[in-house]
Amino acid sequence: MVVVALTWLVVPVVGSIPFVFSGHYGSPVDAMFDAMSGLSTTGLALVQDLDHLAPSLNFWRHLLHFLGGQGIIIAALVLFAGGGGLTLYYGEAREERILPSVRSTARFIWVVAFVHLVVGVLVLGFIAHQVLGFDWRRSFFHALMVFFAAFDTGGFAPQSTSLGYYHSAIFEFFAVVLMVSGAMSFGLHYALWRGPRRAVFRNLEARTIAVTVVATLGLTMAGLAAGGIYASVQGLTRQGFFQLISAHSGTGFSTVPSVELATWGGLAFCGIFIAMALGGMGSSTAGGVKALRTGLIVKSIVNQTKQLLLPEGAVVRAQYFQSGRRQLTPALAQAAMTVALLYVALYLLGAGVALAFGYGVQEALFESVSAGASVGLSVGVTDPTMPMLLKLTYMAQMWLGRLEFVAVFALIGFVFAWVRGK
Repeated sequence: MVVVALTWLVVPVVGSIPFVFSGHYGSPVDAMFDAMSGLSTTGLALVQDLDHLAPSLNFWRHLLHFLGGQGIIIAALVLFAGGGGLTLYYGEAREERILPSVRSTARFIWVVAFVHLVVGVLVLGFIAHQVLGFDWRRSFFHALMVFFAAFDTGGFAPQSTSLGYYHSAIFEFFAVVLMVSGAMSFGLHYALWRGPRRAVFRNLEARTIAVTVVATLGLTMAGLAAGGIYASVQGLTRQGFFQLISAHSGTGFSTVPSVELATWGGLAFCGIFIAMALGGMGSSTAGGVKALRTGLIVKSIVNQTKQLLLPEGAVVRAQYFQSGRRQLTPALAQAAMTVALLYVALYLLGAGVALAFGYGVQEALFESVSAGASVGLSVGVTDPTMPMLLKLTYMAQMWLGRLEFVAVFALIGFVFAWVRGK
């Protein structure tokens, strides 16, 4: 656990070196911010003059997403499998052992990634060439960059206007397909590849994320319609749907400028805010509380309510279906609730720091959840001119949110014990 937490501090430092010498960052801290954002698949950025960034540096930014999304430790486990492999695997907030060994599971994760890479780059590249009129070289470069960020739910984009640069509904649609694929757990990928596929839709996690997507999409659409931000139904549907999926999958792509997103108040803000906070599925490249924990918490509350309403001595069967029927124990429910509360505390911490520097409540909450849940959507707070303490706070949120606290707590305990000489 300590090795994992330290790795996720050391690798961003190394990854920031090309940024430091690029001339596109105001300070080494800004370069480190983008490296941490890339590896944690967050997507918030402090790069300056992105539209004139060298293709090699743009490639490096997006490659950090790919490495971080699949997991630095996962990459090592593919090559080296030792006695500590399982602990390293869990340290990166991976919980599913899809295949008998951690090493074979890690290899399966990389196989899924490379299959999606080939298909995704070919489809997006073809669209860029045939629909957008890019030459072949530029088409596949943009396709590769968008794939890295979409499948690994990152949010970096080759241009400063994110996916709004392409002005193409079909390009956005296939980007959404990749975003959804990246937010799916690798266990779900395995079930869809190997079967039985029908059982997938009985899973608590799959049902939970379906409900939360529909609910948050409804809130967002209602808020946008009430606010009258978009004149046409097509514009409202297209912008609302894309931003919501980007938020819920933890990707961070946008088709509207930050200043426009900042005007989404009321129900639209609530929908995007809740979607970012909940995130995608467990054991995926997405961040946030995760759908399985959300489902377990809701089911636990429902079971406890039933227990209170039933006659004394009645027993409620606390079970749920997740790749088979499982027992919902008090310890499991408590663990899910604990992590969820830690995420809430993390979101409030970042918002509190932003409020202390004079930012508004809505923008402070939005940006903090975006950093802590590894999303990357921004309403304009994340900027090279923002206070240094806020930059460091968001970096810490990315680190804690990506590792889901446990490995970081292990490192803090290790350091504390080392200082005390134990």
